[in-house]
Amino acid sequence: MSLFDVDPLLETMLDAAPGISDLNLSVGRPPQVEVDGQLRSVKFASIERLLPYQTELVAMRLLAGKRDLAEKLVKSGSVDLSYSLPRRTRFRVNVFQQRGSYSIVLRVIPNKIPTVEELGLPPQLNEIAHERNGIVLLTGPTGSGKSTSLAAIINKVNREKAVHIITIEDPIEYLHPHQMATINQREVGADTQTFALALRAALRQAPKIILVGEMRDVETISIALEASETGHLVLSTLHTIDASKTIDRIVGVFPKNEERQVRTRFSQSFKWIVSQRLIPKKGGGRMAICEVLRSTARTKEYVQEGEREGKSLMDAMNDGVLEGMQSFDYELERLINAGVIDRETALSYATNRTNLQLRLETQGTGAGHVESVPVKDAKGGARKPPTPKSEMDDLIER
Repeated sequence: MSLFDVDPLLETMLDAAPGISDLNLSVGRPPQVEVDGQLRSVKFASIERLLPYQTELVAMRLLAGKRDLAEKLVKSGSVDLSYSLPRRTRFRVNVFQQRGSYSIVLRVIPNKIPTVEELGLPPQLNEIAHERNGIVLLTGPTGSGKSTSLAAIINKVNREKAVHIITIEDPIEYLHPHQMATINQREVGADTQTFALALRAALRQAPKIILVGEMRDVETISIALEASETGHLVLSTLHTIDASKTIDRIVGVFPKNEERQVRTRFSQSFKWIVSQRLIPKKGGGRMAICEVLRSTARTKEYVQEGEREGKSLMDAMNDGVLEGMQSFDYELERLINAGVIDRETALSYATNRTNLQLRLETQGTGAGHVESVPVKDAKGGARKPPTPKSEMDDLIER
């Protein structure tokens, strides 16, 4: 394989199956693609198993003309970047060293920015686009759809409001064209050295909305809080699995003696915490299940004072359906009853498996008993269970 075979290789891998989320190039394995969370081998030329020099050639091609990133790879052992396949798609790329060779994972970024509806997300998430200030956090494991959900929200603002938006990403994923909004996208490593430096600079660049790719450290979180308190809407992500863990992470990065102050500031600043998990559907494919916490007098109190017996964020979410809140386990219960997901699969992803199993057994729940879990949207109207959208399965994974 020569240096110039990289684009044909990527084309072949993309053509291997519909709904591909990632391309994987690892020494000792053939080229592989990930579909619905499972890896599949792809035949390309006569490659049965990739050799160290072949993955190094691919890495050289992806890093061509990016000397600073190549130096970072040598020093730190891994690097993030973006790569475009002309007239086809873009990728978020991670190149990393392992056992003396290079491995590469390329996350597929669709050219079309999806909507909240196309992603099958709770419709109340569209309301985030109308917030004027505060902090909105999208959380979940790597690959759970955080970046795509944020892109959908930014895209809604872009279509509907004439405001200045700044995004700070590592690397830039979705490319947002100017529509009603003016959007400036900055990439860490290319346009700025760190999230914190770019976020501090953004306060002098007159944006109404700032998207920070990830809250990685105490400095970034501190500046984000400051920005939200001075009239900006800050959107960002964290690798936490639910609202409680998210607040613990935010508070935990600060010194212990600042906990009370941080809790007070965050309770006044946060607007939404949305946590996502990708769950396999019956019949194939995956869908995003969301836990949604909104800022209310009750949830502000629980954040500020800390959770305790009888006053948990889970209780607030379960009681706050009419305010647009929902918990993972009640969504799982609803989708089991609607026949969208399998019972055992749902139980394996549940926040509290025992409680969910007890509710299902008490109700004698089986697929088709939709009426046993009434769910309403943020305005109090009945909300239908998500309809599987096979053509969008690949989008919810970003």
